[in-house]
Amino acid sequence: MSKIEQKFIELEKKNEKALIPFITLGDPSPEFSLKIVRTLVDSGADIIELGIPFSDPIADGPTIQASSMRSLANGMTPDLAFNLVKEIRGFTNIPLVFLTYYNIVFQRGVNRFFHDCSECGIDGVIIPDLPVEEAALALEASRKTNVDLIFIVTPATSESRLSKILQVARGFVYVVSLFGVTGARKKLSEITLETLKKIKPYTKGKIPVSVGFGISKPEHVKELILAGADGAIVGSAIIDILAKNLKHEKVVIEKIGKYVQIMKKMTIRHW
Repeated sequence: MSKIEQKFIELEKKNEKALIPFITLGDPSPEFSLKIVRTLVDSGADIIELGIPFSDPIADGPTIQASSMRSLANGMTPDLAFNLVKEIRGFTNIPLVFLTYYNIVFQRGVNRFFHDCSECGIDGVIIPDLPVEEAALALEASRKTNVDLIFIVTPATSESRLSKILQVARGFVYVVSLFGVTGARKKLSEITLETLKKIKPYTKGKIPVSVGFGISKPEHVKELILAGADGAIVGSAIIDILAKNLKHEKVVIEKIGKYVQIMKKMTIRHW
C-alpha cells in the first residue's frame, strides 16, 4: 500500500476526508513557494500537489497558466523542482504529488523522472496529457520506484475506459469535476456530482476518489463529501490569493493560511 493510500485510510479512521491544495513551484519565486508550502502544511493540508510549470499547460485555465508563466520567468526548472522537494522534506512528511505535463517527463527520461521523484520524496505524479492507453512506460517506472501514477477521470470517461484506469491506478483517482479547464467557480455544476456518483460504485473499497477543477468554497467541499468524495483538490482559488497580493508576502501567507484552515474544517464530518 502506498503512502498516499495510507493517508486516506488514516483520515477515514478520524472521520475526515483529504484536503489537497495545489501550488505552482517557483511562483512567485522558488524561495517564496517554499514558505507557501509550509503554510499549507501548518494550516492542515493532508496531501499537497506541486506543479512543475510547463509553457503550454493545456488543462489549466488563466489563473494557473499565469502562475506557470511567473514561475518560468523566475527561473523555475525541473531540476530546481526536485531540489525544492528535498527542502520541503526537511519540514514535513505528508504525501507530496507532482503535477506536470508529459513533455517534462519525456525530456528528462521517464525512468529517470520517476527515479528522481522517489529520491527527493515525491509520492505520486499526475500527468494530465498522458492517457492510460499510452502509459505503459510510465506505469512500469511508477511500479519500480513506488511512486503512484495518478490518473484523471472526466465526465466523458466511459465505463470501459474507467475499467482500464482502475486496473492500474494507484494513490487516488483524480476526478475532473467539469468540462473545460481549471479555475475557481461560484458553485458546483450538476455534472460534477453526477460524475462522482457515477464512478463511486466502481471505486468504493478499491481506491480513493478526489475531485478537482473549480473547487473554491467551503460549501463545495461539503457537497463533494456528501456525494461520496474522499478528497477535495483546491488550486486556482489559492493561486488567486497569491496573484492579487504578489507584492505583499505577509498578506499572502496570512490569507492562504486562513483559507486552507476554513476549507480543511469542511473535510471533517461534524455535520
